Amino acid sequence: MKYVYQSDKGKIRQLNEDAVTVIPKQEALLAVVADGMGGHQAGDIASKLTIEQLEKLWTDSDMHNLDLKKWLAASIKEVNNVVYQKAQSDSSYQGMGTTIVAAVCTENDIIIGHIGDSRAYLISNADWKQVTEDHSLVGELVRSGQLSKEDAQLHPRRNVILKALGTEPDLEPDMFQSDWKEFNRLLICSDGLTNKVTDQELHEVISEDSLDNLGQTLVDLANERGGEDNITLAIVDSHNEVGDA
Repeated sequence: MKYVYQSDKGKIRQLNEDAVTVIPKQEALLAVVADGMGGHQAGDIASKLTIEQLEKLWTDSDMHNLDLKKWLAASIKEVNNVVYQKAQSDSSYQGMGTTIVAAVCTENDIIIGHIGDSRAYLISNADWKQVTEDHSLVGELVRSGQLSKEDAQLHPRRNVILKALGTEPDLEPDMFQSDWKEFNRLLICSDGLTNKVTDQELHEVISEDSLDNLGQTLVDLANERGGEDNITLAIVDSHNEVGDA
């Protein structure tokens, strides 16, 4: 597998409250994007703590006979409680939280856990599929038929999150599992990208561009369209060579 990942604070924000990592381990890798929220840099604390804790759990795990789906669900739940306890321990962190979209990829399978409105897409030359559902106000309105996906892009309350990691104890992530089948690339990203670049455009760029150029191409596109939010992404290619950016 090959991969790239990138994070940019955008053109408006003074602080990047997103965090991202990709960690290869034996015949698998873990990719994580977290988009923090909360005042006084608390969002920055929440997203970084999430990445650090999940990275530690991944590094310390015994891959022998590991059920990766159960491991990912349990690990996200454990990290949620760590962030929640941190938020309760200091008044300046109260109310902080973060989205999370985390993927464990092997040569054959993709397992995804998520909370919030950061997204995961599977992409091939011919097609694309969003495999996460936004835990957001506009996401609920789209699912109930009250709002079109096009109108959701422009809705004034599109940043209202209904579920975020670290905001309450014992939160369960949504889980998705698939083999690569007809897809060859996985994108996980924060809404700083998807609020500025349509699904169709993501498909066109990611299916056609060289992996090495993809991160900067997508960041530049979001920034050219205003860059009001932090922009973060990781892309995993199912080919067998591992590299990073």
